[in-house]
Amino acid sequence: MRKLLYLTFSMALIAALTTYAMWAADRPVGHYLSDLRIQLAVDQGTPADRGNLLGIQPELFPTDYQSPERLHRKLAAYLQQAQDQGLLNEKTIVVLPEHIGTWLMVSGEKDELYQATTLEEAMNWLAVSNPVQFVRALISAKGDSRLDDAHLRMKAKSMAKDYQALFGGLAKAFNVTLVAGTIVLPEPSIIDGTLKVGRGALYNSSVVFGRDGVPIGQPQRQMHPVFADHDVIQANGEHTLNVVDTPAGRLGVLIGSDSWYPDNYRKLDAQGAHLVAVPAYVVGRDTWDKPWRGYKGLSTPSSVSLKAGELSEGQAWHRLTLTGQPPSSRAIAGMSVFLRGQFWDKGSAGQSFLSNNGQQFADGNARGARLLNLWL
Repeated sequence: MRKLLYLTFSMALIAALTTYAMWAADRPVGHYLSDLRIQLAVDQGTPADRGNLLGIQPELFPTDYQSPERLHRKLAAYLQQAQDQGLLNEKTIVVLPEHIGTWLMVSGEKDELYQATTLEEAMNWLAVSNPVQFVRALISAKGDSRLDDAHLRMKAKSMAKDYQALFGGLAKAFNVTLVAGTIVLPEPSIIDGTLKVGRGALYNSSVVFGRDGVPIGQPQRQMHPVFADHDVIQANGEHTLNVVDTPAGRLGVLIGSDSWYPDNYRKLDAQGAHLVAVPAYVVGRDTWDKPWRGYKGLSTPSSVSLKAGELSEGQAWHRLTLTGQPPSSRAIAGMSVFLRGQFWDKGSAGQSFLSNNGQQFADGNARGARLLNLWL
């Protein structure tokens, strides 16, 4: 009798595991409908032979990430509309927002993940749909928030591959230099022209792709992650800033809150940066108009007198971004581009703006995808 019970239990367990494995491996592609329109919101300067900075503030949702092909279709549609308006040339630098690559972590998943109502629920589906990858990532996770670390780490190799294929492909297809927003990866580096990941801490990083689709230089790692990310994303302890040569001039990238530190602009000046790109992301639907929360646990630079609550979040971003404001920055132009859209219960804020010769230009309407152009 005991042997019969053991055999029955074993067969039931095998059947359950087989069913679960078949369910986890099934990746049906659901119906997809997305708005591919984008509006030219800011257009400053006069066309010349010096090129231009072109910011793309996309409006993205989880279903846009169901496959890299879907995200490519949407971003290519944005770029095609910019090209149709005469905004792309061999000296164009396209700037995309922060974390546009990070959400590749949910690519190729089951419908239940995209239909979740909260980010927490979506991450639970991500883990249960990829049990082997998740367990491996959890074992090697670092920091205090091991679950969050594992969610970001578990598909790092495929994320890096998709990121380079997608954004390098767009740069090559439209013959532009492209600041590919950011992506969170473990110890990212460029080796023989390919984006690779390591096994160490997670970094929020940005890669610049040339007109041939090949990365220029090494990934720029964020130096000052905001307080909410401290338990997961490592600060770039080396405090190095990369400046790369582009057809429009020497370009530096400051990721998100890195643009709040005057010393970073001095470092870019020392390397002869003429242009500054700021990929950014502000979480919370109404955050832009709410009181600024300060440096959020980070050390406040001694030269910054602005206190938390004195201005709105949006006003603080404009005040702290020093591009083209001598003597703080000798760059001739800069652009801050924000990610917009809705990721489950996490809304977004942020209105992209550009700087030129000490003046700032912004679009006051945050709805829909936007283009911001600055002729150099």
